Amino acid sequence: MLDNKEFDLWADGYDKSVEVSEEDNTYPFTGYKKILGSIYEIIMKKPNAVVLDIGFGTATLTSKLYENGCVIYGQDFSSRMIELAYEKMPGAHLYQGDFSQGLVKKLKQESYDFIVATYSIHHLADDQKIMFLRELLEHLRDGGKILIGDVAFKSRDELEVCKEDCGDEWDNEEMYCVADDLKLEFPNLKFEKMTFCSGILMLSR
Repeated sequence: MLDNKEFDLWADGYDKSVEVSEEDNTYPFTGYKKILGSIYEIIMKKPNAVVLDIGFGTATLTSKLYENGCVIYGQDFSSRMIELAYEKMPGAHLYQGDFSQGLVKKLKQESYDFIVATYSIHHLADDQKIMFLRELLEHLRDGGKILIGDVAFKSRDELEVCKEDCGDEWDNEEMYCVADDLKLEFPNLKFEKMTFCSGILMLSR
């Protein structure tokens, strides 16, 4: 996993990296805009939603939600990402913290209509994902939803096929969500496949 200094160095070029991968329809970011657009549409069905974004990066998604009346909270590893996000969302509540250690104290004091994680939770090992999702569920309001958009697969077999097809491009340091595995811990989890290597996982309270 990149440390926070490496994330700081990557921050200014992150959006360009995403754009190139998406335009070329290649792993890992193909379908990125489609995923963010779908999550945006789900959240905007609830006026003035309170949203927590885990690993918000340059606030590509949350800045649009912010502009349209959502109350935004966020946690990110990188101080530079937070600076860039504040330029777009000066009234947001953003905190620096390593989410592999859970939520920072201030965010634990709130509850949320939606908790989103786009292209961030793959930095957690499978057992860490389960522990973190359990923690996030405790901070959802009644009827709330966790929405994860990322490189993700329905089954372990689908992941292995994609890994083989990607060859040297595959990032062995990232640990992608497999819906069938997570359903063993969260039976009501839903998965919508978006591209050959990505999808949206939804977990409701």
